[in-house]
Amino acid sequence: MQLGRRSLLLAAAAGTATAATAAAAPRTGGPVVIGHRGAAGWRPEHTAASYTYAVQTGADWIEPDLVPTKDHVLVVRHENEISQTTDVARRPEFGDRRTTKTVDGRSVTGWFTEDFTLAELKTLRAVERLPAVRNRNTVFDGREQIMTFQEVVDLARRLSRTHGRTIAVFPETKHPTYFRSIGLPLEPKLASVIRRNRLGRRECVVQSFEPTSLRRIAAERLGVPLWQALGTTGGPYDLPGTTYKEMMTPAGLAEIAEYADWIGPDKSSLVGTSLVADAHAAGLRIGPYTFRAENQFLPERFRRGSGANDFGDAFAEYALYYDMGVDAVVTDFPDLAVMARRG
Repeated sequence: MQLGRRSLLLAAAAGTATAATAAAAPRTGGPVVIGHRGAAGWRPEHTAASYTYAVQTGADWIEPDLVPTKDHVLVVRHENEISQTTDVARRPEFGDRRTTKTVDGRSVTGWFTEDFTLAELKTLRAVERLPAVRNRNTVFDGREQIMTFQEVVDLARRLSRTHGRTIAVFPETKHPTYFRSIGLPLEPKLASVIRRNRLGRRECVVQSFEPTSLRRIAAERLGVPLWQALGTTGGPYDLPGTTYKEMMTPAGLAEIAEYADWIGPDKSSLVGTSLVADAHAAGLRIGPYTFRAENQFLPERFRRGSGANDFGDAFAEYALYYDMGVDAVVTDFPDLAVMARRG
């Protein structure tokens, strides 16, 4: 595995990360419950309603995915292509913005946040990304604006005061190499928001699939924990020739521990492996993704009923992973994860 030579800078950054440890665990004990894009199983993702519902039902952290606008403001969308999560395709005034781009080696056609100013994006409204799977969520279509990262931070702090507990934000840098290549780097803007709001280790954990992005954040010496996300196939776009499989070996985990505090693998990577024990041995915490309740996203033995979108035995799946000793779960249904955590 080749993640680059170790340097004094990275050693210093590792020391900072170690000192930061991880964001606060839930008061009730047990794994941290992370609301994936809020409570995406119940509300259109990355909306104030989704984040608020996640916290109301017990989530400890909420996850905003970060992409930039044309005027270099960080907004929260799972992808920079927004035709699936907003009503942009039905807005004739933006018809000429539809285009095709190559993002991380893939050809993508649609409308992209980096082609809109923040003011223009604010005229759009969010819609459910998976209407065929979560038809009930479409009742909320058109009710919410796209949020900036700053607005999510503000919301998390309001919810912390309301509920009497610290709600952490869990931002992910999306396609950071791509955005750096077009002059809209994510890391300086993210660091600026963290500094301006004086976010500490209890309030913010930064994640990315790209190690280079996390190392750039580490070099900022922000004192917040870092989370290396891991896919199931291929490898990080910024490190050609490196595979996620290699990164999940003991040697790969030791190298991740130089700059990060957590790993976030797909939940399937834990089944029949020693990944939890290996991560802990390397001094890393582990939070698998993404837990959902619908049959199509559950292992066959936990499915119930005949429909792909019927709810299965999600509680049994949570129990399985809690028994493995995971430190967090990333879930579309934080209410179910919290209930399962209670036993």
